Amino acid sequence: ESIQKGLKDMAYSITSRLINDKLPLDIINEELVPALDKVGKGFEKKTVFLPQLLMSAEAAKAAFDVLKSSLEKSGAVQEKKGKVILATVKGDIHDIGKNIVKVLLENYSYEVLDLGKDVPPEKIVKVAKAQNVRLIGLSALMTTTVTSMETTIRLLRENGISCTVMVGGAVLTEEYAEMIGADFYAKDAMASVHYAQKVLG
Repeated sequence: ESIQKGLKDMAYSITSRLINDKLPLDIINEELVPALDKVGKGFEKKTVFLPQLLMSAEAAKAAFDVLKSSLEKSGAVQEKKGKVILATVKGDIHDIGKNIVKVLLENYSYEVLDLGKDVPPEKIVKVAKAQNVRLIGLSALMTTTVTSMETTIRLLRENGISCTVMVGGAVLTEEYAEMIGADFYAKDAMASVHYAQKVLG
């Protein structure tokens, strides 16, 4: 509720209490992700507006900061399993979903190259080539920016980059992911972790 209402301090203090009784991953999957999902869907239906969406993202980030240190402490330091590029596509400035995926992947010992938000397709292609990356995760929260996702996938293929592309975001569906040429539709943050395990081991 505090995330949906965009109450940053409250989200932080509730998470600080919750962490005593629940595992960080459970808090993410049972509280953070569903709350953000609800806000994202509301934004699409025009019942939630951009300022509210951004406030919710900030509140989720505050909650996530509490969990991040706990996740990092619990993750035993081990050899990195492989590189993953993460990027919110061009035109989209929302990165809370991507940031959740990033921390989870890092917790599972993957090396994440986070290119940030509003990332041009050319930059993703360039980094994928230079770093010889086998898995790329693209995120979009708005219907209008999903086309950038399609452009990015097409450009990767045209440049002969043989990597696997997973996509995610509030407005995506499995059918749409397939239509734009993605290899995998990640319905939530954990799905992307399981897919990374499949692709990278």
